[in-house]
Amino acid sequence: MAKFRVVTPAGASFTVAGGGYALESEALTPLGAEIVEAPTDEAGFIAAAKNADAIYAKGIRMSKQIIDSLENCKVITLGSVGVDSVDVKAATVRGIPVTNIPDTFIEEVADHAMALLLAGFRRVVVQDRMARDGRWAEGRPALLKIPRLAGQTLGFISFGRVARAVARRAAPFGLRMVAYDPFIEETLLSEYGVLPATLSEVLSQSDFVSMHAPARPEVHQMLGEQHFRQMKPSAIFINTGRGTTVDEEAMIKALQEGWIAHAALDVLYKEPPSHNNPLLSMDNVTLSAHVASASARFDEARKRRVGYELSLVLSGLWPMSCVNPSVLQNTNLRRWQPIGLDRGPNS
Repeated sequence: MAKFRVVTPAGASFTVAGGGYALESEALTPLGAEIVEAPTDEAGFIAAAKNADAIYAKGIRMSKQIIDSLENCKVITLGSVGVDSVDVKAATVRGIPVTNIPDTFIEEVADHAMALLLAGFRRVVVQDRMARDGRWAEGRPALLKIPRLAGQTLGFISFGRVARAVARRAAPFGLRMVAYDPFIEETLLSEYGVLPATLSEVLSQSDFVSMHAPARPEVHQMLGEQHFRQMKPSAIFINTGRGTTVDEEAMIKALQEGWIAHAALDVLYKEPPSHNNPLLSMDNVTLSAHVASASARFDEARKRRVGYELSLVLSGLWPMSCVNPSVLQNTNLRRWQPIGLDRGPNS
């Protein structure tokens, strides 16, 4: 019989090929922990997870009802950056740490954000269609209306890990950079060659507005009609964060009426979008299907990190990435410091 029981919804995963939990189990098996799949409906999951030692949350909404039903849970672990699928407040009240993976695929998302910036700016999708449709002569005149990239302003809304990685990529292109993030010290911004700005300044000054705010209640539909009206008519809006941070109807109106020139989006308010979403048929929109974090490394690195986070807490140690760290002060978990690949955490 396993010493620890980790419960996870059945069949819900980002796995590209294959399945199973071999990668997560690399850190869990030595502890005598096993991952057990449970039904994905709320009632079935509650019944299966009631006595779980830990929850590997994927493909299910971890509601207050589910969290309140957990009698022995030591940690809820996510294999993603976003934690909007978990009622973190309910978990905090119950004293359950919630962990995520905020740093495993930062480089991929930053690459994708930069790709969307360049594709939107140089109208790559439209240029591709012109070349394929025999409209060869239309390509050059269309781009003659677009200024040189160097000297343009890139504005960040939120300046977390991804935005910082984008800033490193953008600097060699000669972009001036500004950022709005009331939770970041100005000295950190200056390390990346980025100037601090208010939200209004970012919107009104930027030729590119890159949205990086996380999916949290306080930033739900953070950008609305009044914000898109502040942007330049030539501006390009980029979103590799979360679709719910934007009032999508207002953004569509901005694109249709020319308040902004283009949107380059990896995320939408509803995913996948309905077939009649206007964004799908607009020439001034570049889309990808919430794939910014994907790479050959993505799945293995994510799943190993999940296993490691679970193993730390089940071993009585603090996790690496806790989104509600206040709960750790009231647990018996011990602090640790990484001291080398050959030894692992030290209490």
